[in-house]
Amino acid sequence: MPTKTLQIPTADGQADAFAAFPDGDGRHPGVLLYMDAFGLRPVLEEMARELASHGYYVLVPNLYYRHAPAPVLDLPEHIGQDVRPTIFAQLKPLMQAHTTERALRDADAYVTFLTTQPEVSAGPIGAIGYCMGAALALRTATAHPGQVAAVAGFHPGKFVTDAPDSPHRLVSDLDAEIHLGLAETDWTPEDINEFNKALDEAGVDHTTEIYPDTVHGYTMADTEAFNPAALQHHWDRLLPLLSRALPRT
Repeated sequence: MPTKTLQIPTADGQADAFAAFPDGDGRHPGVLLYMDAFGLRPVLEEMARELASHGYYVLVPNLYYRHAPAPVLDLPEHIGQDVRPTIFAQLKPLMQAHTTERALRDADAYVTFLTTQPEVSAGPIGAIGYCMGAALALRTATAHPGQVAAVAGFHPGKFVTDAPDSPHRLVSDLDAEIHLGLAETDWTPEDINEFNKALDEAGVDHTTEIYPDTVHGYTMADTEAFNPAALQHHWDRLLPLLSRALPRT
């Protein structure tokens, strides 16, 4: 499985990124994979390799590149409950600094970079994300409706807020099929209903599903939240979505 460490030119500098893609000389649909709050690290690289093995060019940018190249923090191999408070105390200023304005500038750079790689085929791309990355995947799709045809978010952060630019207020600009895989405690029933209503009114093809017996972070094998059955369920939803939305050339 070929992999690369890349530098993506952005409006604010150079974002380091990991890419995985199938072997050989062919071109493949592109997928932009947004990390969770813990950052770009081996578990995400492994997930990118797995997705690439199904025929996709997968680009995973380091969203915290303004602070340091990945790994931004010296994380333990297993992120247990005992170390989470200390880690999140370090992550909080990085997350707060990643404003919506910065995220959208970065998304422009990531989409441009991904779609111009020689291994990436012409046509739409997918945007997927985990934890905070789920909202970024949705924002990328609403900002690039002609280029993003599939959106998937797993154990996402809040999509329904009082903010004028809350993700649920932007879905009328969405031109993609979307799947959300929620942990049992991620959203309130009211938030789920509000988001689904916004998608229905916008005519967006979507599924919003609560994955059983899960807590926030269930896909991440290096955390105590990890649920192997839920990770497989995530692949069972993600791969058909990408197959439907991203045509092969």
